[in-house]
Parts: sequence; C-alpha cells; structure tokens
Amino acid sequence: MRISVIVPTYKPKDYIWQCLNSLENQTLDQRLWELIIVLNGCAEPWKEDIESYLQTHHMTNARLIQTDQAGVSNARNVGLDEAKGEYIAFIDDDDYVSKVYLERLLAFSAPDTIAATYTRAFSDTEEYIPYYLEKEYQRYARNDKQPFYRPKRYFGVTWMKLIHRNMIGTQRFDIHFRNGEDSLFMFAISSKIRYIRFTNTDAIYYRRFRSGSASLEQKRGTAFKNRLFLMNAYHRIYWAHPTKYHFGFYITRLIACIHAIIKGK
Repeated sequence: MRISVIVPTYKPKDYIWQCLNSLENQTLDQRLWELIIVLNGCAEPWKEDIESYLQTHHMTNARLIQTDQAGVSNARNVGLDEAKGEYIAFIDDDDYVSKVYLERLLAFSAPDTIAATYTRAFSDTEEYIPYYLEKEYQRYARNDKQPFYRPKRYFGVTWMKLIHRNMIGTQRFDIHFRNGEDSLFMFAISSKIRYIRFTNTDAIYYRRFRSGSASLEQKRGTAFKNRLFLMNAYHRIYWAHPTKYHFGFYITRLIACIHAIIKGK
C-alpha cells in the first residue's frame, strides 16, 4: 500500500460528496492507495449515508471508522493508527482535489522529501478567493527539490502534501488545540524532513472557506491564550532536542504566533 488518505469528518453536509467524488476519480490505481474516513463525535444518519455512498460507488479501497470522541485532531490520530500506507495524505471533508492529485504527489515524494501541490481557495458560493499559499507556490515551485524550511508557510497546514510515514513515526496531533494544531504537528515531525518538492500545477488542492468553521469562529481572548500555549509547545519540542530541529524554522513558528496575536487571530 503506497498511500493512506485520511479524511476526518463531523456531521458533514453535502460538501463531503464533492470531496469523495474527487477521490473516487483519482488517476492513481485504487490498489495503490486506501481511503480512511473518520466520522468523529457523531453517528447516524451520517454513518449510514457515508456507508451507502461507498457501497454505491464501489470504493472497495475505502473504509469508514466511527468514534464518539469529537475533534479533528483525534480523528486524524485515529486515521494514523489505522493507516497501512507508506505515505500519508490529509484531506479535509469540505475540500476536494484534482484527478491527478495523488498520482503527482507520489511521483514527487521520497522518504526524505515532502511533495506539495498547487492550491486554489473558494467560498461557500464557489467564488474564487485569493490565497496566500497560492502565492507561496508561485514563488517556490519554479525550483526543484529544496530545503523544507524555505517555503515555511506551507508547513502551517497538513493538507496539500504527501508525508512519508517514517517522518511521522509515533508523533500524533495534540488534541488540546483547536487552532494551530496543524502547524504544531508539522513542526514536531520536521526533524525528519530534509526537502520539499512541488508538483505540477495540474495537481490541485481546492480549499473551501466556510462561514462558521473552527478556524474562523474562535474569539479573540481564546485565540490569544491558544497562541501562547502554542508558543510554549514549540518551545518544549525544540529544546527537548535542539540539535534535531532547524533553529531558523523554530523562530519562524514563534514569530507566526506573535503576528497572529497582534492581528487577534
């Protein structure tokens, strides 16, 4: 098994079918990858609906796992514990990907190299939204394999990339964070990452921005405390093994937290 695709979901709406449709239509042979959908914090009618979809669409490489514990970090951890693939890809249930997404990622990946794709953002009404990671891709994708810490903003999220499971090892998402957990996870595994390599522009991660999502609804006071706790978490990870982590990358994580505090995010 080459790739395990992990999709966490909680009380999903119709957007999940667009996500699953995009995975069903992947050009990569289904025998080379598996889809793990983790339904967290809820059960029916969503469980039955997803099971019916998988059966109707004959997605024999997919399985659904239901857990009563809510939270995207816990759901991803459940997926990681169940994954059989050599590489791991995370996709949010309200996003979707282009047909060659997995095929291109696999072609550009290596045990010491994370492959990353182009991205496009859109709103609930399907309107295009200018996105900072789109600019980051345009800035760095013209180069071939390069040190991972150069396009540092790509490491603020776990999606639109393929990660070798040896990079992850026993590392899991910190379930105590509702925001910033992606960046913290990527920093924690960065000690085992050497390079990043960008795919062609036909491999696209389509990022949906929904009103009321967890990333948008956090209050200012809660966000301030969250960023302080994140800075402390970065500090503990780095100074536990300072020779394993890139110091400059560590500093950029702290600066990002400070900027978020200033902006009230």
